[in-house]
Amino acid sequence: MTAAIYPSLRDRAVFVTGGASGIGAAEVTAFARQGARVAFVDIADEPAAALCANLRDAGHPEPFFQHCDLTDISALQAAIAAVGVKLGPVTVLVNNAANDQRHAWQDVTPEFWDERMATNLRHQFFAIQAVAPMMKAAGGGSIVNFGSISWHTNNGGMPAYTSAKAAVEGLTKGMARDLGPDGIRVNTVIPGWIMTQRQIDLWLTPEAEKDLMRAQCLKEKVYPDDVANLVLWLASDDSRMCTSQLWVVDGGRL
Repeated sequence: MTAAIYPSLRDRAVFVTGGASGIGAAEVTAFARQGARVAFVDIADEPAAALCANLRDAGHPEPFFQHCDLTDISALQAAIAAVGVKLGPVTVLVNNAANDQRHAWQDVTPEFWDERMATNLRHQFFAIQAVAPMMKAAGGGSIVNFGSISWHTNNGGMPAYTSAKAAVEGLTKGMARDLGPDGIRVNTVIPGWIMTQRQIDLWLTPEAEKDLMRAQCLKEKVYPDDVANLVLWLASDDSRMCTSQLWVVDGGRL
């Protein structure tokens, strides 16, 4: 599948969280192919280095990778500041990073709850806080937060995760209102069951795939590139009047 070319993305400084693998790696790749100046953070150094090398060898601009634990807000905001110095003001932020580790409600402690919020929600706000001044000075920007289909479909087995992801949608709505006067758009992407290697390895059984196909209107699996293509459009000027919205990529499951 060939993605559309968005001239407005060329040379635009883009910051992606959790960009070393899965959906994040597809986003980093898609932006690099657009000629954007891409930066990303992750805790997985080896996959990040391999991704950068593959894009460089393919003739695309090599992304700027920084190791960063997103639960360390000072480190995250320092990484964003470093991108502003190296690549110019960040005008596209993709709050992609998350971890959907399963957990029984009976086992949740206050410490685990706080860690799940830090992993799946808190960094999204503080990344927005760091990039918003750059975007305002540049005349606008696009922020793409990542929610989840899980709580929309009443998934059990991970209450801290589903709570965090539900809150992302509230964050998007409020920040779209606050940042709109500065020309900054804020949207949420809600992925369905996306066939990353992690999902395939951990949870894609023949029975689960049959259930998924029954639930979806479109009878084929959804892949990271399908999500990345939507993110490109939301980042580009083609979606300039789209903000405060929820964009679902799930093959018609909801």
